Amino acid sequence: MAKSNNSYIKKQKEAVKKRKKQDKAEKKTERQKNSLGSDLEHMLAYVDEYGNLSDTPPEPKVVPKNTAPKN
Repeated sequence: MAKSNNSYIKKQKEAVKKRKKQDKAEKKTERQKNSLGSDLEHMLAYVDEYGNLSDTPPEPKVVPKNTAPKN
């Protein structure tokens, strides 16, 4: 009787699985190397009074004090 191809197929599947795992690990290390980090500053976005997003915080508004006495 001829030997089954099952062992050959199993080896091929195992090799493919190992290659995929290695590729995934390489991609992970590449992402970590190129990452800006998870600092809170990098994740914040500010909205101005017109609804536009920006990376810099808005300047605080100067509100003049009312000097007139209240009745």
